[in-house]
Amino acid sequence: MADGLNDARAMRVAEVMNDFRTIQHRISQYRASPSQGEYHEAGFGILRQCHAEAQAVLATHFDAGSASSSGSSGEQTKRQLQRILVDASARRFRVQKIYLKAVAAMRWVSTRTAILRGQKPNANHRAALQQAENALRAELASITDERIVNELRQKDWSAGHYLAEDPSLATLQSWIRSQQ
Repeated sequence: MADGLNDARAMRVAEVMNDFRTIQHRISQYRASPSQGEYHEAGFGILRQCHAEAQAVLATHFDAGSASSSGSSGEQTKRQLQRILVDASARRFRVQKIYLKAVAAMRWVSTRTAILRGQKPNANHRAALQQAENALRAELASITDERIVNELRQKDWSAGHYLAEDPSLATLQSWIRSQQ
């Protein structure tokens, strides 16, 4: 028997997918043009990795699974919407993680640019550049799965979204592993 929440589920799927699209767009806006000598520097490499990972998420196909004909139409719709919500939430989770890494990399690029002020790196810059790289590493280390889920849930809760059926972190992690 259908529980009357399929409209709320469908709305939640649309909210999560819209958020996913917005995050993907933000990631695509982060660009840097390193010189040939800077190409392998940490922040530039991380930014390239972020773009590749974001493209990989986009390229991942949705597996609708087997369509079971048991149960009412409302029950089938419920199960399908729940499956879509897990997939959409996992994608949003993945791109949020990528986005936070890209933000950290762009902060590193800005810091590096401010340190060098158009000059080539030299011994006078070494300590400041090392400090910038250390800050990048620390920021990347702070991007945990728990932090991401908590930030997304807080944002969604503040917006008044229906969260009763949002997947847990363990479900998201399991889904992501199954898709790789």
